[in-house]
Amino acid sequence: MRRPVIPPKHAMVLAAGLGTRMRPFNGSVPKPLVKVGNKSLIDYVLDRLAAVGVERAVVNVHYLADQIERHLQGRQRPQIVFSDERSELLGTAGGIVNALPLLGDEPFYLVNSDTIWIDGVNSNLARLAAAFDPERMDGLLLLAPTTSSIGYTGRGDFKMAPDGKLTRRGEREVVPFVYAGAAILAPAFVAGVPPGPSSMSPLFDRAVEAGRICGLRLEGVWMHVGTPEAVIAAEAAIVDSAA
Repeated sequence: MRRPVIPPKHAMVLAAGLGTRMRPFNGSVPKPLVKVGNKSLIDYVLDRLAAVGVERAVVNVHYLADQIERHLQGRQRPQIVFSDERSELLGTAGGIVNALPLLGDEPFYLVNSDTIWIDGVNSNLARLAAAFDPERMDGLLLLAPTTSSIGYTGRGDFKMAPDGKLTRRGEREVVPFVYAGAAILAPAFVAGVPPGPSSMSPLFDRAVEAGRICGLRLEGVWMHVGTPEAVIAAEAAIVDSAA
């Protein structure tokens, strides 16, 4: 019988990216602080983490870092701890390795600061916690269907087997699921990665090869907010969901 899993109490929120496609905001507002429906993107993420009992969120910062730090000053749920990457942008994997001393030894949530979705009946972060099995996973990714996600026009990231095991998209393939920017990772996912800049892509490949990464289909609607036009579409979807 599978042992009960304690939901993660720590999270890492990725807020160090340059957000180069998010114009006309660029140069004045970091992407995590772009507002959708009068609420900054990063606040949607942090509110969701607080709602599932996360006590500490490690937020990495690089571009326009001072603005993000000022915006989050005083937030208590969750407690905010900054991982400073001002001197060098480390990439996602490098950022995680740099933040591990702040995250601890247990599995943690990893959430992009610019990901946004409308939950279904249940919280998708709570569903991730319930489905994560450390005995057979180093990572569990929240995946959105490519065909019903708002603002997404790519060819997807993964194929998912009935047991949740993932396969990466081939170079010329179109696959059904896109990574929705939220996951639970065990520290083992980045084992052996040296300090310094590094990408997640080889780690996804490694975990797929080892059969240690799975997916969970998002319930609700995911929105890819990568451009000012996508902000407008996301705001309309939020209004519709509240009607």
